[in-house]
Amino acid sequence: MKEVSIRTPYITLGQFLKWAGFSDTGGDARSLIASGVVFVNGEVEQRRGRKLRPGDTVRVEGQEAVVRAGRQTG
Repeated sequence: MKEVSIRTPYITLGQFLKWAGFSDTGGDARSLIASGVVFVNGEVEQRRGRKLRPGDTVRVEGQEAVVRAGRQTG
């Protein structure tokens, strides 16, 4: 399972899919989400703006990534 660190309180699902390498562009992310193959914490998620927080797990076509808290800056 891949771990993806964020430095903010949350990240949107569309952003996360790009950041984690599941999609190359926002359009690709939108298509994945619309096709029903994106799961957040074991449930199908079709909202691109879904806020993911540390501890959330995303699965796309058999690949998984978990959101981890990174160091806060500032």
